[in-house]
Amino acid sequence: MPIQQFRADLHVHTVLSPCAEVEMIPPLIVESALDLGINLIAITDHNSTANIRAVQKAAEHSSLTVLPGMELQTKEDVHSLCLFDTLQQAEELQQIVNHKLPRIKNNADLFGAQFIVDENGEYLGSEDQLLITSSSLSLNEALAIVTSLGGLFIPAHINRKTFGLIESLGFLPPDLPVLAVEISRHMTPQQARIEIPSVSRSPIIQNGDVHRLNEFLGSLILEIEKPTIAEISLALQSKSGRSYKISPS
Repeated sequence: MPIQQFRADLHVHTVLSPCAEVEMIPPLIVESALDLGINLIAITDHNSTANIRAVQKAAEHSSLTVLPGMELQTKEDVHSLCLFDTLQQAEELQQIVNHKLPRIKNNADLFGAQFIVDENGEYLGSEDQLLITSSSLSLNEALAIVTSLGGLFIPAHINRKTFGLIESLGFLPPDLPVLAVEISRHMTPQQARIEIPSVSRSPIIQNGDVHRLNEFLGSLILEIEKPTIAEISLALQSKSGRSYKISPS
C-alpha cells in the first residue's frame, strides 16, 4: 500500500465534554473538518467515549476517518490523549475509567451540560457522572492500560498551565515511555524543545484541542499507509518510510 498524506487533528471534543460549545455535534464536526482539508480526527471527550459512535456514523460515506479516543485525566491532574483503532478498545478503557472516577454528579449549571447525541446531533440524554475531574489512575498506570489495549498514549497540551504535564510535574518523567507529547497551538515545536528541555528529544505533535468549530488546527501532517495506531506510531518514530511534521497554520 502506498504512503498517503493525512492532515489530522487528534484532539476533538463533542457536546459531551463539559467545556465544549453546543455546536460540537457530529454532522458539524465532520463538515468543519472536511472544509479545512482535514481527513483524520480523533474524538477525545473528557473521561468518556459515549459520543464516538455518533461521530463515526456521521462520517460514513465521507473521506474523513474518525478514530476513537479519550482525553483521560489522571490523578496528577494531567490530561492525556488515549487513541485507539476500534471503539471496542476505547470502551474497554471506559469500563476501567468508570471505576476510577469519583462518584460525583455533574452540576450542569456550574460545570456545563454533558450531552449524548446521535449522528444527526439529536439529543439522546445527558451524562450524570461529572467528567471534568481526575481519575485515580496515575500516568504510569494509564499508559500501561492504554498500551495493553493496543492504544497510543500521548500527554496532552503539556505546556498549558491547567492540566498540562509540565505545570503539574515540572518535567517529562524519564520512566514514562511515551512515543510523543502534544503541545498547544500557543507554542511551536522549536519553542518547546528550547523551553522544556525534558522533551527536547521527544516527538512533538500539535492539535487544536477542539471545543469549538473554529478551533480546528489541522497542523499535524502524517505520511502513513493507512490511518491506524500502528501506522501513526511508526510515523512518530520516523520508521519504515513513515513520517510526521507540524505544518504552520
